[in-house]
Amino acid sequence: MANPTQIEQIAERIERLLVRHDELKRTKDLLEAQVDLLTQERDSLKSRLSAARSRVDALLERLPETANSHPQKTQS
Repeated sequence: MANPTQIEQIAERIERLLVRHDELKRTKDLLEAQVDLLTQERDSLKSRLSAARSRVDALLERLPETANSHPQKTQS
């Protein structure tokens, strides 16, 4: 049978594990909240990009044909 010293050591290790578990759980919860926030931000940016792309496409459609037939020079 284990002597009291071994039992005390096991109890201390268990206490440290429980504290570490609580720390990791708090960290996990914070990271999950951050992921949720970043996911919402990404979705918002994707929506804004799509709206901007639609506006640009609409503007391109309104350009006269002659403007579309002459490629513009690009600056290097």
